[in-house]
Amino acid sequence: MAEPPRARILVAEDEAIIRLDLVETLRDAGYDVVAAVGNGAAAVERATELRPDLVILDVAMPVLDGLAAAEQIVSADIAPVLMLTAFSQRDLVHRATEAGALGYLVKPFNPQELVATIEVALARARQMSQLTQEIADLSERLDARIAIDRAKPVLMATLGITEPEAFRWIQKAAMDQRCSMRDVAEALVAGATEGH
Repeated sequence: MAEPPRARILVAEDEAIIRLDLVETLRDAGYDVVAAVGNGAAAVERATELRPDLVILDVAMPVLDGLAAAEQIVSADIAPVLMLTAFSQRDLVHRATEAGALGYLVKPFNPQELVATIEVALARARQMSQLTQEIADLSERLDARIAIDRAKPVLMATLGITEPEAFRWIQKAAMDQRCSMRDVAEALVAGATEGH
């Protein structure tokens, strides 16, 4: 059985020694480090370009701090974010959460802590992605149902058929035209509106 693909991680840490140590730790743990940068602006730029599975951001960085970078990365739906800091103040944790971070790790950390925090963040990101997709699917189904319910009376009045027959008519037209029932229903309603 094939191994699952390694998570692709971008690291942003302004202290070079810590950045190198972090990259080495991540690679030793089996992650693919796609980039390592020294400031928040570079993190946003590289994350936008590379679309990693996770971005690890130090809070205190030059040019653009980690919290501002996290906010930009998360709000643009580029990648999930994990914050790294030397401080564990409540206010900072709250601000990281507000910025959209899925995890928060205080330095110095050990490799086991780092891996556990990364795995939790990646799992939460997958769950959020699935929920977003489910919501989009439900929204699409609801919109289709509304369109069909609007089109059935048009067909019933025009063709003098029952509601179940109107539904089957839309269903057959969608199959014949190789499009969705929603598309057929919306076209029917639009045609009826133009006719008046």
